[in-house]
Amino acid sequence: MAQLTARKRNHKPNQTPLALRLINLVLLLAGSLMLLSPLWWMISTSLKSMVEIMAGEPSFFPKEWHFENYINTWNAAPFDRYTANTLLLTVLSVIGNVLVNSFVAYGFARIRFRGKGFLFGLVLSTMMIPGFVTLIPQYILFARIGWVNTYLPLVVPQFFGNAFNIFLLRQFYRGIPEELLEAAKMEGASHFYIWRKIGIPMVRPALATVAIGAFNGAWNDFLGPLLYVNSEEFYTIQIGLQSFKEQSSSQWNYLMAGSLLSMLPVLLLFFFFQKYFIQGANITGTSQMDK
Repeated sequence: MAQLTARKRNHKPNQTPLALRLINLVLLLAGSLMLLSPLWWMISTSLKSMVEIMAGEPSFFPKEWHFENYINTWNAAPFDRYTANTLLLTVLSVIGNVLVNSFVAYGFARIRFRGKGFLFGLVLSTMMIPGFVTLIPQYILFARIGWVNTYLPLVVPQFFGNAFNIFLLRQFYRGIPEELLEAAKMEGASHFYIWRKIGIPMVRPALATVAIGAFNGAWNDFLGPLLYVNSEEFYTIQIGLQSFKEQSSSQWNYLMAGSLLSMLPVLLLFFFFQKYFIQGANITGTSQMDK
């Protein structure tokens, strides 16, 4: 009886008024509509005819649905080649970011060596350097070694680490119980084996975050291919879309259809893997391991 009384005393009913919850819901719905309205406007425009678009009567829904606009857009330019080129660069970028950043982060988190703190601070300091500062020196370097008009300037840097990804993964590696790693060392496991068999499976949310970020960055990269790629056979989907825009600047329905086709993989990626992205971005719990 005493325990029941204590439970009732400790039980706190939901003190949020119903009216306040309804207001929050309305505000969230309004914000969602504001954010999604440009996307829907693109979808609506891509399904309209040019006669309806140029009529001067804006509408959120097409009067006639022209799904063939997507087929005509795909056939109007070699989007299959653009997509294949972009997919190749994206896959290599994801592989480089996941493997290299994970390996370096494990070293900073679990291997003791002289000057580790200084080197880690030096890695983090690179985050304060704007990318545009190194843009011209990088281009001169790649031009002198003959890498211009190839994919090497876009792929090779992805295998040299990223400061933020290293920091993120390091925090997760520090959250692995020390007893588990010590038991593996007593069994004769090397650091490479521990990283591959124990570390990687236990930091999958962070690896998913790194992979999603690398995919998004490589798929939507416009400046890199614009600088280093000159031949149309090497165009990515972003450069190809810009070239298509110059050729059919007045075909707004085709331009919106092409833009949506380029956005579709990223939207699907975030839709199916948003759970892992949120888990990987939450580093507050593991950051306390540094204390």
